[in-house]
Amino acid sequence: MSKKVLIKELAYVRSGDKGDISNVGIIAFNKENYEIIKKQVTPQKVKDHYKDLVKGEVKVYEMPNIDALQVVMYKALGGGATSTLRFDETGKAMCLGMLFMPVEASDGFKPAKPPM
Repeated sequence: MSKKVLIKELAYVRSGDKGDISNVGIIAFNKENYEIIKKQVTPQKVKDHYKDLVKGEVKVYEMPNIDALQVVMYKALGGGATSTLRFDETGKAMCLGMLFMPVEASDGFKPAKPPM
């Protein structure tokens, strides 16, 4: 059995941008959480989650030495800061969206509090 949890229960996130490319770093609170997100944060799942906001390719890079993923989304900012009509033209809200992406965890999973 499994249950749905949100990325915000598993990790910190940070975002950045270059032109029409947005990137979101997902840094797990611990190794167990990293194993969950590593298996489930896939390019297709990210595209499905962001729907029409991400029109291009999505790449997910694993960084096991720091229990993190780097998610790079192409054609994700409506053309970029100087040409988009979006409210968030630099993609800072993309990390907020990632926090609310659901993933599956085992039924007995208990979210850990983030380290201080």
